[in-house]
Amino acid sequence: MTIAAISPGIDSASAVDLVSAIDMSSAADVAAELSSDLGLADADIRYGLTQEELFAAAIEGDLGRVRPGGPDGEHKAHATALGSDGPLIFYSDPSCTGRPVHDTFCVDRPSLREAVWWKDGFARFDEAAFDPLVDRVVAHLIRLRARLYVTDVYCGTDPDFAEPCRFVGEYATHAYFCNIMLPAHLMPPAHLNGAADHREHGWTLLNVPSFHCIPDRDGTVSQRAVIIDMQRRLALVLGRADYCGVNKKTMFTVMNFVQPQKGQLSMHCSANVGSAGDSAILFGLSGTGKTTLSADPDRDLIGDDEHIWTDAGIANYEAGCYAKLIDLDKQAEPVIAAALSMGGTLIENVPPLDGRSLADTHPQELDLRDRSITENTRFAYPLECNPHVAPGHQGPHPTTIVLLTADAFGVLPPVAILDPDEVMYHFVMGFTAKLAGTEVGVTEPVATFSPCFGAPFMAHKPDVYARLLKQRMHEHRARCVLLNTGWSGGAYGSGKRMSLPVTRRLLDAALSGEFDDADTRTHPILGLTMPVACDGVDDRILDPRRTWAAPEAYDEAARRLRGMFRDRYIEQGYAQMGIAAAM
Repeated sequence: MTIAAISPGIDSASAVDLVSAIDMSSAADVAAELSSDLGLADADIRYGLTQEELFAAAIEGDLGRVRPGGPDGEHKAHATALGSDGPLIFYSDPSCTGRPVHDTFCVDRPSLREAVWWKDGFARFDEAAFDPLVDRVVAHLIRLRARLYVTDVYCGTDPDFAEPCRFVGEYATHAYFCNIMLPAHLMPPAHLNGAADHREHGWTLLNVPSFHCIPDRDGTVSQRAVIIDMQRRLALVLGRADYCGVNKKTMFTVMNFVQPQKGQLSMHCSANVGSAGDSAILFGLSGTGKTTLSADPDRDLIGDDEHIWTDAGIANYEAGCYAKLIDLDKQAEPVIAAALSMGGTLIENVPPLDGRSLADTHPQELDLRDRSITENTRFAYPLECNPHVAPGHQGPHPTTIVLLTADAFGVLPPVAILDPDEVMYHFVMGFTAKLAGTEVGVTEPVATFSPCFGAPFMAHKPDVYARLLKQRMHEHRARCVLLNTGWSGGAYGSGKRMSLPVTRRLLDAALSGEFDDADTRTHPILGLTMPVACDGVDDRILDPRRTWAAPEAYDEAARRLRGMFRDRYIEQGYAQMGIAAAM
């Protein structure tokens, strides 16, 4: 086995700082472990490369398909005019510009069968087929004498709850991405390379784009697959599934299974903390304002996507952000705009300019409105690119929980105060609404329900997370509000979107406790508790019925939405899970 060993690090500067803490013989140990654990011998192992070295390796050697119907030998990674001082540009396979939902599985082991929430996006994979598939993948790599990039990282910034993860993959870009998104440099020196307890407690993520599955032989449904084996602590990413986000979402799904078993709450949310130590977590689906509202100049950001609420407080799972770039307003999002020109970042699936090579293009010149490859253009960058980041990406127990929704029906109030049972109900509902015109065939708002505001990645049934949330809120006396960033005065097309200043004022009021003893009224149809006043906000906005020109039309719309909630409650069997109805 060929071994290339360079000190692990997020960049060359940090690598120099850490050389004294790294046992250089660990590269040989990694090679021996891969051979012993997986039978992976006779491969060209590149372990612990710095980001600069991975940048160069990606441009030179990451080859595959980048155009529909194109060959598999085209370069997938590129530099801009800034070279290694700027972002790495990566193009995933055109058939995989997002998470491959229908090709994502969990190995169906008897010991786990009752614990897993089986569903589309986390379907059963026959355990009798998994081990032979692993052997075929390994044999494939040995036959190719494949060059494999290996990096040891952690999922989690709290050492007491972080899970070691060893990425092993054919693309240097994916190792580069993992070094951005998953922390290694935040751990105590003894744990920097993940070797201390990886064999017993760590996870291996084996990413092999060159292995195209044969469904009849391998037990998959297509030529690609993402398969997690919770028992072996092994995840396979195979075939045309090279969208970078697959790597982090696979480990997030792992954390969502492992941590609740330890009594800790794994969450799809953003989080921040005020100067008084008043942490807050914000749950919400795409388009509800989760990232925007957590980026508050008066509060320190803990993270924008994936967290854990432990016995000690809140900790980010990640060391980076993975932001959508499509139609980015650089004036409204100056942090992301500035980071586009920084080194150690990764731009994914933004098309080159017509007639210009990427090597001659400054990253600020890229057309972020161009959706010719995908709507899901992405940008990975270190969390430290944001101002006001909480030390260690951690915070104390939250005092405020915010459930965000963007109600395009114009029915929900802009803010409602929830009791613990209502929190469980709205948390498992995970409601928002798609807008007319955003998808082919969508001509009016469509209700979307995603349990725990992240159903695809929740490995346990929703009530597991809901009970943990209720327990944590009770233990730490946290308040909760439902914050609607959607429409007022009518549905999408007739009403108007809540203004960001109004939403921020309501959020600030919730965070400061202004609604704790406020005068309230009860919504006559939805049963929600609404404050009657908030300094700086027109009182009429707080009662959505008063914003509609035809109150009777509002009542009809409210009853329709209530019916959607009730139908969903019955369909999902939430009563049998012990979750009380709230509408």
